[in-house]
Amino acid sequence: MQKILVVDDQYGIRVLLSEILQKDGYKIFQAANGVQALNIVDENKPDLVLLDMKIPGMDGLEILKRIKEKHEDIDVIMMTAYGELNLINEAMQLGAITHFAKPFDIDDVREVIKKHITVQK
Repeated sequence: MQKILVVDDQYGIRVLLSEILQKDGYKIFQAANGVQALNIVDENKPDLVLLDMKIPGMDGLEILKRIKEKHEDIDVIMMTAYGELNLINEAMQLGAITHFAKPFDIDDVREVIKKHITVQK
């Protein structure tokens, strides 16, 4: 079973993504902050990380950097608010595979995940 980590400080977004992706057959992990996220990555090595850009404490770019330093093969999709083009560009340079702007269409997210995990794994 392929594993996805959802990292977002907003509980509702984590629950929504988790419930929908579990129904699609993925094993889901959730993290509300960078420390939790990095611990889950080290312990469970997910196939994919859905990572919010704006998280209090350690932001999404720092979490992305740390994931890629230790686990270059883990794919990361960033979730951002509109208007963060400079942060999106930096995230792509750091190794993110794509991004979604919030609010996002859940079907678009599901489709990209399905295509990417099917192609990569």
